[in-house]
Formats: sequence, structure tokens, C-alpha cells
Amino acid sequence: MASKKFKPSAKSALPFKTGNREKRQKLHITRKKALDNTRRDERFRRRREEDKDPSLREERLRKNIPLTLERKRVWDDVDRDTGDGLGVSVDVERLKRQKLEEEAQLDAEDDRGEVLEVQTSEDDRDSMIDSVSDSDEHTTAPPPLTSRRKSATERATSPTQSTTSTNLDLTPSALAARFPTLFSTDPPNEPKTLITTSLNSNLHNEARLLTTLFPNSVYIPRSAHRHSHKYSVREIAAFASNRSYTAVLILKEDQKKPTGLTFVHLPRGPTFHFSISNWIEGKRLPGHGNPTGHMPELILNNFRTPLGLLTAHLFRTMFPPQPELQGRQVVTLHNQRDYIFLRRHRYVFREKRVTEKNVIGPDGKAVKGVEGIRAGLQELGPRFTMKLRRIDRGIQRGSGQEWEWQGKMEKQRTKFQL
Repeated sequence: MASKKFKPSAKSALPFKTGNREKRQKLHITRKKALDNTRRDERFRRRREEDKDPSLREERLRKNIPLTLERKRVWDDVDRDTGDGLGVSVDVERLKRQKLEEEAQLDAEDDRGEVLEVQTSEDDRDSMIDSVSDSDEHTTAPPPLTSRRKSATERATSPTQSTTSTNLDLTPSALAARFPTLFSTDPPNEPKTLITTSLNSNLHNEARLLTTLFPNSVYIPRSAHRHSHKYSVREIAAFASNRSYTAVLILKEDQKKPTGLTFVHLPRGPTFHFSISNWIEGKRLPGHGNPTGHMPELILNNFRTPLGLLTAHLFRTMFPPQPELQGRQVVTLHNQRDYIFLRRHRYVFREKRVTEKNVIGPDGKAVKGVEGIRAGLQELGPRFTMKLRRIDRGIQRGSGQEWEWQGKMEKQRTKFQL
């Protein structure tokens, strides 16, 4: 215990602790001020050094990358031949890149073998064995790989950015053969969606809002009368398929709030089950706009696994392939940590103000060619978040009898399915 006459310095660490409450509070305040002053001095010292040498600031910013769950994402270690890949978490773009690298390496080895054959043919046939052995001895060996321990940031960094657009051309052939209705080679039909709700539902207003989100959609409420026939999902799908509908969308509720969406791809399925959270109508958004009847553009972000590509193809069939650009409306489906965020905006291009920065690309650098242009966004709504729970085979009488994929409780938080 320190003496009562001892007055701690503002820069001291205060290793002791008193039993008096008031003195303890004063010591805590003094120690907090001391730590703040130390951090402030360190911050100003670093600023003076970086002003003298700007390369120090660039090096610090390059290493100062936050370790988020997206950067810590891990993938399943599988071979190139993964089949449809619904049960594994694998990046199809990385597999495509590995395949191209292996093919390039095989071509380089073939070219090297052809060069060696030409060199040996020019020598004497009697000394062919000696010439081959000499050529093997004189070939320069590749330099040894220097092993350097990577930092935590480098070990946790994903090989590709987490905000990349979805490349639908990388769909595995086995996945396309398993779901031929979603991956048809024929020209896509004009989407036509039948929207309804679960039995005895009160979400009529929310279902009508979905008709403004999905083009060429019609809302038909399910009767709640006690003497009426309770149509099943299979009967509704048959009714819609006979009338040239391409999909059936069923909005589910719990305590008068939307909690789920079921997409039935016609005429033979599959059926996708999503859960819904954070439903916000457009009129509740600050500064919202009113949607028009134009066909919107569609943006699919960060669907990287075979299951993600299957989900992206489902949403692609819900929107027409040729949007009406004069409407300047865009629907964005952004996947992050297996949660799909749906937003609808109206955009406008304008000149960049003096106080605004340039447009930054996914690599963190300014995009060239658009230095003086900025895009203004106005959200139209509705906005909500979806999470894929299950994919059923075909159209079943009871949900979940036969499923193609079912979500599980992942114990590893850094592994994602989409």
C-alpha cells in the first residue's frame, strides 16, 4: 500500500489499489487520463514520422485490415470433381482458376518435352543416352521456395473479394443436369409469378407489395372461410402451371408478421424455402421513392458456391432478361454470411461535387474513367433479409418429405454455404 503523501504522476501505471472508494475513483480517472495521454503522444509521434516518410503510412494502412468473418472464411478441401457440390462449401471460381493453371502447366510440360526431343534428334544416335543425361545435369533447377510465416491478416484474407458479382457461367455441369428446369438452354420465358399467402393469413398488404417487386406477378388470396376448400401447394402449383405461370410464391406469417417465403419453380419444381427477417415497407424508409411499372435491373452479388449459383439462377428466373433502362430501377440481392439482403433503388447519374471522393472499386482503388461522375440512390422498398433453409425435390404434398439440400446448424462460424 502506498503512503498517503504519495502523488502518482499522470504518466504512471498506478500499480496499487486503495480501499477507499473516493480515492479509488480518483485513481481510476487519473489512470484513464494517463493512458489517453500516452495514446495521444503515440498517435502524434506516428503522424510526424509519416509526414516525413509517406511510405510508412502506406505500409501501415496496407497491414491495418480488420479481420472480419468474411476474411476468415474457410472452404472445404475438395478435388475439382465435386459433382453438383450442394453439400460442400467450395468456391467455383477458384476451382476454375486451378483447372486453368493445371492445363497451362501441362501445356508447358508438353512444350518442354518437344524441345528436348528436337535437341536429342540433332545429336548422334550412338551418344543419345549420354546427351540426355548431360542435358538433365545442365538443366537449372527451380529456385527453392522461401518459407515465410504469414501474418494473421494474410492467413485470414480470402483469395477473392467478398463483394464480387456472381458469374453464372461457372455453374458445374452436374448441377445443371440435376436441375434441368432452372438451367435450361432454351431462351428464357417471360416470368409470370402467382403470389399467395399461407392459410388464414392477414398479410394481404405485404403480398400486394411483393407484386410491385416481382414483374408480371398477380396476388390471389387464399380463402379463409371455414366451409371453403383448403387448396394445397401442389394444387395451387397445378392451377398456376396450366395458366402459363412460371413460379408460385407463398408468403408465410407468424403473429401477423412475414416470416418466410416459399418459391416453387414451375412446372416440376424444385421448391426453395427461405426465412424472412427485418421486413420494412417502403413508406417507412426515410426519403423513400415510389416505384414505377418498369422492368428493373437485377444485381446478384457474392453467390460463389454451387448452392449459391443455384439460388442465383432461381432469382434470375423471377426477373425478365431485358430490363427497361428508362425506369432506372435496380433490384440488388447481396449475399453475406449466407444472409441474402434484398434492396430496390432508383439511381441517377450526376456530376461529382468538390467535397466528394472518387468511386472506389472492389479492390479499394479509384475506378478509372468515372472520376467526375457519381450515382445517386433513392430506396423504393420494401427491404428484407432472407436465409435459405431447405430445397425440396419437385413439388410435394407435405413440405420436407424429400429434400435436395437442408440447412444445418454449423458449428464452425467461418464456413458458409452460399
